[in-house]
Amino acid sequence: MTATVAGPPQLAVGPPGKLLALDGASIDGAAYRDVVALAHRSPGWLDALVSVWSAYGLLVFALLMVAGWWRARRVDAPAAIIALAVPATVAAAYGVDAVLKLLVHEQRPCRSLAVKTLEACPAPGDWSFPSNHAAVAAASAVALLFVSRRLGAWAVAAALAMAASRVWVGVHYPHDVLAGLAVGAAVACGLMTLIGRRAQTVARLLTGTPLNPLVTLS
Repeated sequence: MTATVAGPPQLAVGPPGKLLALDGASIDGAAYRDVVALAHRSPGWLDALVSVWSAYGLLVFALLMVAGWWRARRVDAPAAIIALAVPATVAAAYGVDAVLKLLVHEQRPCRSLAVKTLEACPAPGDWSFPSNHAAVAAASAVALLFVSRRLGAWAVAAALAMAASRVWVGVHYPHDVLAGLAVGAAVACGLMTLIGRRAQTVARLLTGTPLNPLVTLS
């Protein structure tokens, strides 16, 4: 029997300003195949549950943001400012992730590999690296930790579940979701730290204005 030794991942250079991604299959294609195969061997109810979470789970983070803001208004105005910054922070993380997708063109694994997946494969040109879902989930979780440790802890668990679900349904490689988690967490940590330092000043500016109900109950 002759063993085949895989070489290092290859990098293809594309048009100016665009970098074609490493071939995802050469990074963790085997792990991806294992997860997809496990999904097909799993009970139907589990696959259905994961598929629903993968498609609609981001709504849970929106609900946690609203809950965090509602709670923060009962604490003080600066806390409410921090809570109000969470959606903007998540949007910024999504933007950074989207730019990376435009710079790094990686085909979805469901297009590069001959596998049957639980979720329909996204259209060509909808790049795989990094995962938007994972970035949004991680940014939400980290930002919510600045609002409430309890809500943030729930969001962290939900973010990890979201990342795993995207591989389970077959639309991302494992490294896609890991990169998405890192991008979302890094952007959220940086922005929320900065906003936290300015929250007191912004709260003073809003107090007594028509926007006051956003930051206080009175």
